[in-house]
Amino acid sequence: MKKGKSCSVIITRQEHGISRKLMSPNALRTLYRLKDNGFVGYLVGGCVRDLLLGREPKDFDVVTNATPGEVKRMFRNCRLVGRRFRLAHIHYQNEIIEVATFRSQASNEPEPELEEANETDHRQRHPRMLKDDDGMILRDNVYGTPEEDALRRDFTVNSLSYNIVDFSIIDYTGGLADLNAAIIRTIGDPTVRFQEDPVRMLRAVRFAAQLAFTIEENTRKAVVAAADTIVRAAPSRLYDEVLKILLSGEGAMCYELLRQTGLFAALFPDFSNWLDTESEGFPHTRFGEMLSYVDSRIQQGYKVSPPLLLALLFGEYIDEKAEHFRRQGAPWQQSVNAAIAEFMGETCPIIMITNRVGLALRDIISQQMRLEKIPGRRPESFIARHDFSDIIDYCRITCGDKKDVVGQLGWWAAQASQQAPAPLPSELTEEAGAPQRKRKRRSRRNPNAKSMTERV
Repeated sequence: MKKGKSCSVIITRQEHGISRKLMSPNALRTLYRLKDNGFVGYLVGGCVRDLLLGREPKDFDVVTNATPGEVKRMFRNCRLVGRRFRLAHIHYQNEIIEVATFRSQASNEPEPELEEANETDHRQRHPRMLKDDDGMILRDNVYGTPEEDALRRDFTVNSLSYNIVDFSIIDYTGGLADLNAAIIRTIGDPTVRFQEDPVRMLRAVRFAAQLAFTIEENTRKAVVAAADTIVRAAPSRLYDEVLKILLSGEGAMCYELLRQTGLFAALFPDFSNWLDTESEGFPHTRFGEMLSYVDSRIQQGYKVSPPLLLALLFGEYIDEKAEHFRRQGAPWQQSVNAAIAEFMGETCPIIMITNRVGLALRDIISQQMRLEKIPGRRPESFIARHDFSDIIDYCRITCGDKKDVVGQLGWWAAQASQQAPAPLPSELTEEAGAPQRKRKRRSRRNPNAKSMTERV
């Protein structure tokens, strides 16, 4: 370990255990292309952190001094994305490598150059750095040095860089010490960092739960103090981050941290109030039980779709709403529709559940009645539904201990395993069973077209 320029600490290849064999070949290919073209390129963030911890990274992110436009000209398989943070996505066959340019702090000022070849000088230029009145970053495309970029990141353990030139680790923020001490700490004043991007509070919770780390005391206090401001983040970003939390494999631990910090009540105010009350003298425990079940499935390597996840976690809450509408005289399907609409109306202003997922959530819950109708009308069509497995799983997980439900699920499982594609009636003749000849379709004549004799 040696001191580098400024306040950086450089961990040489002999002092760390990261091998290039553990890295994505596409990420290495990207780094070497940048190097061969005279640019600086580092692996950065979670991939370096996970490699040092002996974990398998999910993504490999690259940071460079090349601008997005220069990266695009260097890689034919590059697409520029993002307005708030301009990024280059390098598309490989089975992977996307995200390439960002070193960021810096700067005041609101116009961009000096245009990134896209089809842009012209007369188009309005947007400021490269822009914050709102509360300090939240709206645009961040001011380019700087590797050290400035590291200081702009959220947590110290996410600011470590891997240099492809000499295979060393560069630490500008004390991230290696926090990694060894298992601490999640913001870089700089946590109050300011959470003002710049409230989603960082959710990331602190997720990293602490996934890595089994402790949130540093000043960082934790800042989360508690700013928990209500989480609603300032874009609902679509909050949906993505909440999904990451609930599907992290440590959802139960994340939930405990969210409750302790006040973030859960801010994200789900109505549902949180419902959880704090009792129904007919019994507490609502299914949410926690379902979280633990989802965690176990994910840890075993199984996937849980977002609609099934929401059904498992919020199904009891939605069922209680639907029961309220049924007592008012609404039939089953209408009551479920109304309950889902009410749930979406409560949730989407803060966490934007997509319409596709909302419809799938409704179908999982409403189709539970269909499972009771054996065989019912056209069972083969029901089995052929794309969400049939989610419908079955929801019933099995929530009601699988009931004897009548066990019998129902057994019947549907047997039907699903035996069902084979049936021939279409038109494929066989009624008499001999031989293939039926297709009738030739006569082409319609265009009334405006001239006949051959007219053309001659």
